[in-house]
Amino acid sequence: MNKERIPLTELPAGKQAQVEIIQGGNNLIGRLAGVGITPGVEVTMVQNFRKRPVIVNVRYTQIALGRSVASKIYVK
Repeated sequence: MNKERIPLTELPAGKQAQVEIIQGGNNLIGRLAGVGITPGVEVTMVQNFRKRPVIVNVRYTQIALGRSVASKIYVK
């Protein structure tokens, strides 16, 4: 995988990446921080089917995210 920033929705299943930035308001950033998704954290994509929520491993926890939320999380 190249080192360019991509939305989390483009990360293939089984790949690992580091959260670079979250593009959203304070409410979204706060909700994601509450489940452990913050800039700098490593995430592993578990499931990424088109038109369905993505499932990621973050800090030893599996989290399902809607595609609209996941598209605002940029990783590299």
